[in-house]
Amino acid sequence: MESRLRIFAGSSNPKLTAQICERLGVEPGKVKLSRFKSGEIYVHYEESIRNSDVFLVQSLSHPINELFVELLVMIDAAKRASARTVNIIMPYYGYARQERKSAPREPISAKLLADVLTTAGASRVVTIDLHAPAIQGFFNIPVDHLTALDLMAEYLRAQNIPNPVVVSPDAGRASMAEKLASGLDSPFAIMIKKRPAHNESVITHVIGDVAGCTPIIIEDIIDTGTTIVNVVEGLKERGANDAYVCATHGLFSDQAVKRLHHENIREVIVTDSIELPKQPPDHFKVLSVAPMLAQATQFIMEGGSIAALFRDRGI
Repeated sequence: MESRLRIFAGSSNPKLTAQICERLGVEPGKVKLSRFKSGEIYVHYEESIRNSDVFLVQSLSHPINELFVELLVMIDAAKRASARTVNIIMPYYGYARQERKSAPREPISAKLLADVLTTAGASRVVTIDLHAPAIQGFFNIPVDHLTALDLMAEYLRAQNIPNPVVVSPDAGRASMAEKLASGLDSPFAIMIKKRPAHNESVITHVIGDVAGCTPIIIEDIIDTGTTIVNVVEGLKERGANDAYVCATHGLFSDQAVKRLHHENIREVIVTDSIELPKQPPDHFKVLSVAPMLAQATQFIMEGGSIAALFRDRGI
């Protein structure tokens, strides 16, 4: 496998790339990423990748547009260097919240990204917990859609949380909450909310009994943290205990980390799909997706079922 496999880090998460390579027993590929004075991106692979299966690791976190163009240039450079395949490990797929039109004259930006990646020359995409699983259908190349739910369930079981209830912050995350609740053998509840504007929400109803329970709030993304705080306060008003907050992707935009220093939040659990800019606060727990991504890479190279990575929960 080592003779054909080459793994290169984009600028978004070199630590995760190093951990994936360590798991696979390979060295991270040597690539020069730089910027001209005008801001244009320059890429140079500093080793031969002819007839190699190249894997590029890049999450579309902040600054998303800069990182996306960098990834496109990396794909183009790999194709022109005669790579056999160019596989994209994109733990966080940016623009995924723009997967449909909710008003006239809006774009479907998630589809645009899929089209551009394919046109640039991507052979395959590996990603984790898409905001909308239907985004897989935007591609005409293979998409391996992984999930961090097993990782979170394993951690949460070890905490021996008293009287837990898994809470979906909205109807869109109900399926995710149901799967996590199944893994924890606990009940689940759904919050009903309305959004007056982007990154704003108002809780209107709670479906399910949360009084006296310890909520485990499950999300795919934490962006500004405003929704999470509203959910936590809404649960507290209905008699729930202090909450655990879980999300695969911690964007932590604006003042999110400060907001999540909330008296009713016991712990914030995220993965390293997005590299945190500095040492996380004490009540943050970061779970690594590197073992899962390394095993998925091995299956792609040697053959095997990606489904073997997950327990049988209909994932």
